[in-house]
Amino acid sequence: MTGFATRQVHARAATSDGGAPDAAPSGRVTPRATPVYLTAGFEFEQWEQAGGHFGAGEGFAYTRTGNPTTAAVEQRIAALEGGTDALFVASGQAAVTVALLGLVAAGQRVLAASSLYEGTRGLLLENLPRLGIEADFVDDAADPAAWERAIRPETRVLFLESIPNARNDLPDLAAVADVAHAHGLALVVDNTLATPYLLRPIEHGADVVVHSASKFLAGHGSVLGGVVVDSGTFDAAASGALYPHLVAPSRTGGPSVAERHGGRARLAYLRETVAPRFGPTPSPLNAFLVGQGIETLSLRVARQSASALEIARWLAFRPEVVSVDYSGLDSSPSYALAKRYLPDGQGSVFTFTLRGGAPAARAFVEAVEVVTHMTHIGDVRSLVLHPESTSHVLRTPDERAAVGVYPGTLRLSIGVEDLPDLIEDLERGLLAAGRAAGGADDSSEADDTRGADDFRKETP
Repeated sequence: MTGFATRQVHARAATSDGGAPDAAPSGRVTPRATPVYLTAGFEFEQWEQAGGHFGAGEGFAYTRTGNPTTAAVEQRIAALEGGTDALFVASGQAAVTVALLGLVAAGQRVLAASSLYEGTRGLLLENLPRLGIEADFVDDAADPAAWERAIRPETRVLFLESIPNARNDLPDLAAVADVAHAHGLALVVDNTLATPYLLRPIEHGADVVVHSASKFLAGHGSVLGGVVVDSGTFDAAASGALYPHLVAPSRTGGPSVAERHGGRARLAYLRETVAPRFGPTPSPLNAFLVGQGIETLSLRVARQSASALEIARWLAFRPEVVSVDYSGLDSSPSYALAKRYLPDGQGSVFTFTLRGGAPAARAFVEAVEVVTHMTHIGDVRSLVLHPESTSHVLRTPDERAAVGVYPGTLRLSIGVEDLPDLIEDLERGLLAAGRAAGGADDSSEADDTRGADDFRKETP
């Protein structure tokens, strides 16, 4: 097998007929870059073509049900994640929603880790219950016994994030997968923060992987997109009774989804039934831009992760900082899991908490000049956000504390800027935070007083 960087530029997962979705029709020019098919629909060249599409799903007819540009990006992501197929949708939130709606129905339940992106948590607590789907939560995602105890007869999905946003309290993926499979249940993993460069959950037993492609896959903060990747391991004999919509005959008495698609039944159901009817259709131009971003994924993520580790280590010794939640630090409770699952880097999104609470956090955010204040992650630019007053504002103080969000907590997403410049900017923010907290510039009391100049000397 070729290396990851080669695959992110060249890989194509085989389609069901063995072809490549971005191959140009016979007799036409063949562009090297993926063409953008910016069209609502496609002409049928023969009478039989229309029937073949609507009867067997052959070819392309309407962008809501499929587009060559989108299909090329789907197959690239599936290949990088080690899946058999993928479905590209309009946003990461749409990817989570579509994946879950393909597995759970009214009267059934989702079992999720407590450390989740707030949009996903809101979906589980407020939106899905209106459809009769309830959620349960596991506080210690690294404890397989906790997952086992929380499973109910109505549970159909176990859901977690490979790197939780943004507390970094890592789950034990393989152990949770074993628990899920012992009950015939699907494990769905949001791999947005790790990306397939750092971690491929399917290799550790995940059944379905979702991404907010708006983040690291696209990489430049310019477009929205989401993707669902399936492992292709649906076992109708072992799990069919739990997912009858995949094994029952069609409403016209035809073969079931599992009979037509075998192990790919989960993704096929999403593509045929869930996504086109709920309608989270992505723009082909957005798919193209995500595909462009993927071609430099490893370069960006490797640099971002390396810088994040250096910054986390530096912050941990600053007197203005109470704590740093980053799994790459040996002081982290997740350090052992990080060494096991994330040996090539622990990601670049994490939180740290300042002394002095919200006033210190505000002073920090208003003082930095290189780091951008905005609600996004995975950008080439470094970003900062105050969770208590933004993403977690609807949680109670006790709920925020339970996930490590305090008045002085800030979330960083480290970009690709030069490390000394980032250190200099963060130091500017810390000094402002220290003044806001009522203390003088006492950085000389830190155990490690390296500043930007020291990092400039160490950086080639």
